[in-house]
Amino acid sequence: MIPYTLYVAIIIAAFLVFYKTLLQNETFFRLNRYMLLTCMTLAFVLPLIPVPQQFSFRQPPPNLTIPHISTLTPKEDISSTQTDFTLPNVETEVSQTVNKDLFVQWLIYLYWFGVIIFGFNFLLQIVLLLFKAYSKSAILDGKFRIVEIPEDKAPCSFANTIFINPEKYDWETYNQVLQHEKIHIQEKHTFDLLLTELMLIFQWFNPFAWQWRKELESNLEYFTDALMLQKDDIRKEHYQMSLLKVAAPHFPLSLTTNYNQSLLKKRLIMMNSKKSNVHTTWKYFFLLPVIALLICSFNEPFRQNQVNLSTTNVDAKNEVENGLKNTGYWFATIKNDKVNIHFKNEDDEESNNSSGTTFLVSELGQLPQDKQGTFTVKREAGTMEFTGRFEGNKGMGNYKFLPNKSYLDDMKKEGIDLNTDEDLLVFFMININESYVHMLKKNGFKNLHKDDLIPLAALKVDEAYISSIRMAGLNDLKPGDLIPLKSMNIDKKYIEEIRNSGYKDVTADKLITLKSMDIDGKYIADYKSATKKQEQSNYNHRTDDITSNLTNGGGDEDDDIIAFKSMDIDKSYINSIKESGYANVSNSDLIAIKSMGITQEYIKSIKNSGYPNIEMDDLIAVKSLNLSPEYIKSIKNAGYPNIDIDDLIAMSSLNINAGYISSYKNAGYGQIDVNDMIALKSLDVTSELMQQYEELGFKDLDIQEVISAKSTGTTPAFIKSMREKGHNLKSLEKYITLKTVIEN
Repeated sequence: MIPYTLYVAIIIAAFLVFYKTLLQNETFFRLNRYMLLTCMTLAFVLPLIPVPQQFSFRQPPPNLTIPHISTLTPKEDISSTQTDFTLPNVETEVSQTVNKDLFVQWLIYLYWFGVIIFGFNFLLQIVLLLFKAYSKSAILDGKFRIVEIPEDKAPCSFANTIFINPEKYDWETYNQVLQHEKIHIQEKHTFDLLLTELMLIFQWFNPFAWQWRKELESNLEYFTDALMLQKDDIRKEHYQMSLLKVAAPHFPLSLTTNYNQSLLKKRLIMMNSKKSNVHTTWKYFFLLPVIALLICSFNEPFRQNQVNLSTTNVDAKNEVENGLKNTGYWFATIKNDKVNIHFKNEDDEESNNSSGTTFLVSELGQLPQDKQGTFTVKREAGTMEFTGRFEGNKGMGNYKFLPNKSYLDDMKKEGIDLNTDEDLLVFFMININESYVHMLKKNGFKNLHKDDLIPLAALKVDEAYISSIRMAGLNDLKPGDLIPLKSMNIDKKYIEEIRNSGYKDVTADKLITLKSMDIDGKYIADYKSATKKQEQSNYNHRTDDITSNLTNGGGDEDDDIIAFKSMDIDKSYINSIKESGYANVSNSDLIAIKSMGITQEYIKSIKNSGYPNIEMDDLIAVKSLNLSPEYIKSIKNAGYPNIDIDDLIAMSSLNINAGYISSYKNAGYGQIDVNDMIALKSLDVTSELMQQYEELGFKDLDIQEVISAKSTGTTPAFIKSMREKGHNLKSLEKYITLKTVIEN
């Protein structure tokens, strides 16, 4: 798996490319701000989200541990003798030794060194800014604090404090600077910068992260400029001239919003660029497939309802990893006819972990009760000598494992490389006999590895099990297939049940996926029954509607049934949607509406609101906007009793509510056409703005003229400035024409 920090860096890079390619030149500055903040947060959250295996482009890591061996059947030669010895007082268990690559270790040290340095710099900047803000006297202007500084630095703001040298600017420029910085404070832009600095602490090595901060700062300035130009007392030409006066080469700390000289040209260009059309907002939705692609490509896959195979007192494979040695200590507990023995190494006195196995009492022969003694267990892999004593049902002592070198040679002839005595010890614990290897090879598993043998033997994959699943049709199997099949209790009965439900040529991988999600024959039958009608309608050219896709255990239908199970789409839910009037709803729509929480009750409420024949696509759009029956009623009562569902969706997406509509009626504009209302809102036209046009002498305003005026930037402030220059035109339309001529 890609290390978390590098994965975050990749996500930031991908989001930055997406932003610069599609969104950088759009004038939806507020939306861009939220997008930049959200993506920055998502970059740190996405790597933590596991993805279902069926949606992942990666193979899941092995999640198999060897189950507890409750009984072993060794070929033992058990004897019991007595000897005097002193029992050690041992309270320690097996520890795991982890050796890390030196180069990687130094990279880790370097990374955290950078985190510390940038973290210290971040804290230092905050301390300096707070000291600068509160060590000097300030002018209080409502919630704003204005601190006058003597330095030759550009104005800036932090939290609710504005830093400015008033002696450098004339009154008009000074006033515009204050208004500019007040907008930064009102919009809480300091939060954006603080969050970005925190990102850089942990992504200091990532050039895309630094570019991200630059883009975020630029967008904040574009956003603030746009808000400034909406003020009636601000003329674009004067404001741009003020920017030129303020821009200076001495920049404040990076935690402040400020006048950046290198950004000035871009700001001027953006101020004079045409506003983006509302229809270009579709670009933002492309972020969703980018996120999905990143998650499916890099995130750790998992199987739902994954069976935990460890019950355990013994994990033989982990005994190798934990370094269980040939000599050490044992601790035992007798319970009924079984003895559970835990092992640990002599030099692992600080460990709190133990490895163990369970024997039948009869396998151990005569146990030394209340006296010191020795008992042995002999198997093909070697002999285990136990020295110690039992008092009641508790015992402890020393053990020594004596490997059988001839067994090592025999395994080598079979192609099984056992490199160390620890390997032999594991084979002893699991009791892997040479005959077991022969059985596997006889059944076609020629190229065996020790890592295959250990789980196969521990899971008790025997000849009868192999034969039974082959009789069920699984012939092309590898040792790695047998392990999850057996561990998940996939037997002949389950395989035949799945085949009889339509998966005629189902593979081992598909069986594992189905079983991991608790999909059985009954669920498949219910799925087929519930979806058969719409499948026949949508694909009536097929002779076998759903089974044709299920035959090979693949295709879209196969993915659908897995998605249905993961989202708990059952027969009752499908029938409820059909009963709501969607008899031919597709599987993809079922998945979509279930994921959005659309229920029979919700559909009924929308239909009862005046849309009895609402299409599924519109229903999904309505739900995605959280459009409620109460909202529909309010819009209809506001003067649109017969509003089309598409117009209603458009209104909701623009946050047009009854209050917004009433504001025009209260201002005397009567009933406005629904399309004009949508256009007014998309351009952020308010009833107050229309009143300002009336105050300029334009009575009986035409809505289309107001829309044109707003879209071209023919604001009341522009009209006033033209009249001051002697352009006393009689109609708003002529001022629109004048504005167009000036702009071109």
